[in-house]
Amino acid sequence: MAWRLLLLLLSACVVRLWLMPLPSSFWTDETATAFVVRLPGDASLKAAPQVPASVYYVLPRAAERLLGFSEISYRIPSVLLMGIALLLVGRLAARLIAPGAAWFAVAFCFALTDLNYYAADARPYPLGICVAAACLLFLVKWLDTARWAYALLFLIFAALLWRVHLVFWTFYPIFPIYTVVRVLRGSTRVGWLRAVLVYAALAAALIPVAIEALGLLKTAQAHVITPVPGLRRLAMFLEWQPVAYCLGTVVLAGLALKWPRNRTIPFESSVLIALWWLSMPLCVWTYSVLSGNSLFVARYFSLALPGVALAATGMAALWLPRERWTTGAAIVAAIALVSGGHWGRMWPHHSRDNWKDGARTERALAGGTDIPVIAVSPFVEAQPPVWKPGYLLPGFLYAPLFSYRLTGTVYPFPMLVSDEGQQYGAKLLRETIVPHRRFVVFGSGRFPMDWVVWFAGRPELTGWSYQVHRNDGIETIVFERPG
Repeated sequence: MAWRLLLLLLSACVVRLWLMPLPSSFWTDETATAFVVRLPGDASLKAAPQVPASVYYVLPRAAERLLGFSEISYRIPSVLLMGIALLLVGRLAARLIAPGAAWFAVAFCFALTDLNYYAADARPYPLGICVAAACLLFLVKWLDTARWAYALLFLIFAALLWRVHLVFWTFYPIFPIYTVVRVLRGSTRVGWLRAVLVYAALAAALIPVAIEALGLLKTAQAHVITPVPGLRRLAMFLEWQPVAYCLGTVVLAGLALKWPRNRTIPFESSVLIALWWLSMPLCVWTYSVLSGNSLFVARYFSLALPGVALAATGMAALWLPRERWTTGAAIVAAIALVSGGHWGRMWPHHSRDNWKDGARTERALAGGTDIPVIAVSPFVEAQPPVWKPGYLLPGFLYAPLFSYRLTGTVYPFPMLVSDEGQQYGAKLLRETIVPHRRFVVFGSGRFPMDWVVWFAGRPELTGWSYQVHRNDGIETIVFERPG
């Protein structure tokens, strides 16, 4: 009975948390995916050369050929990859913690909001999570058996991981640290010579990617989207709360029900789980602080999320009786379904960047194909000298407009109010906007509103009024001449 309930709950989690958000709008970076897939050699991609530098785009390109262009087709590979990743996580939980812990770890993955988000995200992160889990599974199997076949599989996936996303280099310290711990403690038949040979082969396979990454490093500052983090921000992003909640709940249940304390999991397993959970955020934080080029964005260390689930499972293993693993997994899956289901709407939105409805609103309000539309770029690269007056469309800096068309004559504006942008805006006001009775400002977040304040303060628009129309995180602002 418990197994049937668990499978039902896990199926419901997949449907509600992963599948039902699929038809919703692309968020900003997903529109970049569509742009790269459909215009892979476009010159505008030189503004952000790190974006197309991923093997991931093979998957949405293949999905489009099979199913056509849509949000669903682009996101289906991510759902499939995350499903495979959870199976791999279950295998690792059974090996590292306890045979019955597999489904508990899988259920706990559904309790992680960010992991569910990436499962329906047409970006490289689900592929990265899947490849990282495969790396660790075959690394453990290689060290357990000393078989060259597992070493080869580990090499293949480890060589692939950095090619999924250039920031995933922060995952690689886990491999040698865990290997050294196993060899030093004598818990593997793999010796130093064999380990050195395998890691030398891996280093050789990664040389081309390292050269590419170093070549892009000199322009890294131009792509920074977040400030250098402090210790408080690091603590916020370490995902310690789910682990603490799991430990507290199981301890209280154990004391109340008089469960005996279980044996701790092996030291080597604890090391690998702790590394998977903590090392990547710590590496990204350290690099951001030392270099001044902040990469401290949650999606850049998304590979750590299965480590959080395994850490919580390891805490549960201290008290949860062997025969209670299935029941515990069902409870966790139920909590995940209730707390993460976004039950306020029938079809949950994948993201607050609702470009689809925002474009629909703009088309309804524009009132004509000749109306001027000030389109503010959502990308930090959209600043002089990369952005210039008369920026040609379609272009990467305005990828959302490539997926969701607007009505009117679009004039691309930079993200921030700059001197060059103000000069361009003043000229546009005199020559194009003022002769019309209305115009539109369109974009995401606060950036279009900064331009709205600038336009509203111009003497040419004295007496004009404007109305703001919001679709989640997308703003459509309509200026109108008095009368």
